[in-house]
Amino acid sequence: MPPTADRTRRVPTRTRSSLGRLGERMAARHLADAGYEILDRNWRAGRLEIDLVVRSGDTVAFVEVKTRRLGVQPPEEALSRSQRGRIRRAAGAWLSRHPGAATEARFDLVAVEVDRRGRWRVQHIPEAFYGDDT
Repeated sequence: MPPTADRTRRVPTRTRSSLGRLGERMAARHLADAGYEILDRNWRAGRLEIDLVVRSGDTVAFVEVKTRRLGVQPPEEALSRSQRGRIRRAAGAWLSRHPGAATEARFDLVAVEVDRRGRWRVQHIPEAFYGDDT
């Protein structure tokens, strides 16, 4: 399946939190359809959280999902430096609690956009950032 999928299903986008939850469900479905195994959803270590932890072969990907209504800022541009740092720390905690789960790890982003008519677009960006970027 290509990294971007367009859907024409109408989706409820009344509140920001419901939009975010819907985006995470769409991202998980998109990744599962692409052959990824979903290991965890909304995994927490204290105040740190990883939206999705997925595996493909020997690689575990820590996935941040950004969901936005169609507008000025694309979701893939909404990942801040501080968010990347929190995701890296959470990934370290996940790996320490799951020894041997992967030989390689990476940080992915799934961008989900919803237009005013309720149509949505999902784009998976593997290696959206690295463990040592600042």
